[in-house]
Amino acid sequence: MLWSRAFIPTLRETPAEAEVVSHQMLLRAGYIRQLGAGIYNYLYLAQRSMLKIQQIIREEMDAIGAQEFHLAALNPAEVWQESGRYDVMGDNLFRLKDRYGRPLCLGMTHEEVMTFIARGELRSYKQLPQIWYQIQTKFRDEPRPKSGLLRVRQFLMKDSYSFDLGPEGLDDSYEKHRVAYCRIFDRCGLDYVAVEAHSGAMGGSQSQEFMVATEAGEDYVVLCRQTGYAANLEKAVSRPAPPAAPDPEGALEPEPVHTPGRKTIEEVAGFLGIPQTSLIKTLCLIADSRPAVALLRGDHQLSETKFQSAAGCQEFRPAHPEEIRELFGASAGSLGPVGLDNVRILIDEALRGRRNMVCGANRDDYHLKNVTPEEDFQGEWHDLRQVAPGDTELQTGAPLEIIKCVEIGHIFKLGYKYAHAMGLNVLDQNGVEIPVIMGSYGIGVERVLCAAVELYSDRDGMALPVSIAPFEVVLTPVKISDASLREAAGRLYSELQKAGVDVLYDDRDLSPGVKFKDADLIGIPFRVNIGRKLSEGKLELVERRTRAVAEIPAEGAAAAIREAIERARPQARH
Repeated sequence: MLWSRAFIPTLRETPAEAEVVSHQMLLRAGYIRQLGAGIYNYLYLAQRSMLKIQQIIREEMDAIGAQEFHLAALNPAEVWQESGRYDVMGDNLFRLKDRYGRPLCLGMTHEEVMTFIARGELRSYKQLPQIWYQIQTKFRDEPRPKSGLLRVRQFLMKDSYSFDLGPEGLDDSYEKHRVAYCRIFDRCGLDYVAVEAHSGAMGGSQSQEFMVATEAGEDYVVLCRQTGYAANLEKAVSRPAPPAAPDPEGALEPEPVHTPGRKTIEEVAGFLGIPQTSLIKTLCLIADSRPAVALLRGDHQLSETKFQSAAGCQEFRPAHPEEIRELFGASAGSLGPVGLDNVRILIDEALRGRRNMVCGANRDDYHLKNVTPEEDFQGEWHDLRQVAPGDTELQTGAPLEIIKCVEIGHIFKLGYKYAHAMGLNVLDQNGVEIPVIMGSYGIGVERVLCAAVELYSDRDGMALPVSIAPFEVVLTPVKISDASLREAAGRLYSELQKAGVDVLYDDRDLSPGVKFKDADLIGIPFRVNIGRKLSEGKLELVERRTRAVAEIPAEGAAAAIREAIERARPQARH
């Protein structure tokens, strides 16, 4: 492609609305333009990169025997109502009606539609296993679109679905996807980690997220670099850091203490002159319309995922002030477990073995000292808390890190959720009708591009991996009006095209500085400078990421350039 004919609307200044690096760079480099809140148009360079990412995905999915579909984005509401997710998805699901008043929705994922197809076509165990996938536009009525392509209302996703006869078959399909995902992200040049995750609204027994560390992310991952342990913060487990002070010794009786106006853990701890680790935090929640109390160490935060699992509820929320007053006889800030009747109490494991702590007295402006779990109150023991700084690995005691990440892929063992809900059954070897077990596996295509930009950019622009950059090399004659430079550039351009190299020829009549800046900005991995050294039979090959400059002979330059590109091409390690 000739740059003079390409639509590459670069910007010199960073748009004010762009906060994260990937959003800034993709706007400045002319990859994307915003149409509305969370809605973007992908211009020429973005489309080239997105197609390359999709091609890598297709190659690796096809390699595991997956078959590509293209499903309807506009779905009848009935299929979502069958699974129960029409209500569960709430306002995130785009809903509309046709001219006859029939309810429809825009697909944010396609478990229901794939199950609908399988239900109508799969009859026998002989037709299993199956893996079906698509690369399709999805829709989510995101309440707070932000961070460019990282939180949007319309996005491109690769989603695949496995159908197996039993759990062993699902294990095999899941492992095939895990390896395929590693190969995809390897080939896209990403530095990523696979972590234990929670299935959320997808349902199922097991899931893994593929994460890239970046400050632009909205997820947190707990890592142990010594043992390799990795899990989403909501799922992660750990040994808690020791309390900041030892518990008072002895079999002390609970004693009320006046704490006027002190409601938060921080305020009470400061007033009593004790560390927050010596307090019991009492949270009142309504789980499936029934009250429940979660107890945590004062400095710990509740994991909503863990609480939902421990409580065995479909949904929960914080109790309203009037509900709290009715249950405890006091307002939030003075709540505690002592004397509570007819309320389910869940106690976090970090409180096990603790003695003589402080909690609310269920009386406004009062707390209780000398409260000991299992002596002064009873409850169920569960892991309820999020991992906190200073915690260590559960088995070994090795140090843990908490890092901010963006999710680029997620794989789920769905189990029988959709088969049971929608009647997906086949006949087994004995002619008995049994449900089909399923898996679901997604990749955010835009997120792969954004993650690469977040990982590989500097103040001058992007340095995309060879495999997903819109072009592999840009030819830059420093003075297009010079006939000898123009002739050499044109000849090399033709040779590279014939050699199968994806090349952009900057034939614009602009200064070398402007051309170099534009090339740096748009993220092309290699630049060939055709300038004053041509008289010596030499060209300059510049690697964008490292800024390394190598002189190559003008004669046979196409082969040298292609060799450099192949050396830089990310390889699958799995």
